[in-house]
Amino acid sequence: MPLFGNSFSPKKTPPRKWASLSNLHVLDRSTREMELGLEYGTPSMNLAGQSLKFENGQWVSESGSFLGDRRELQRLRKRNQQLEEENNLLRLKVDILLDMLSETTAESHLMEKELEELKQHSRRKK
Repeated sequence: MPLFGNSFSPKKTPPRKWASLSNLHVLDRSTREMELGLEYGTPSMNLAGQSLKFENGQWVSESGSFLGDRRELQRLRKRNQQLEEENNLLRLKVDILLDMLSETTAESHLMEKELEELKQHSRRKK
């Protein structure tokens, strides 16, 4: 038997008011479409002077100047390919030069070591 009564006794919530006080929900469909503007049309946007619209899941140019952009895009892709090939060639040259440098450095260290040994050997004879 609880000492202070029932520990859990929720109060009743007051009844809710209407979610919207607007009378638009009682209008028929055609009136709602006119009032709320439910005829959206196709989405469109303007990027860098190029007007595009969304049709069949893709952005399509509204003006016919997109062909010039395709030529420019093709030219840029070709230039990008050339630069990638040049970059790969330069990386290969750098790798070869690093290999040559390490080989020359190793040979130089060996020669210095041999020279030190010859100097020590000649000092011992004297």
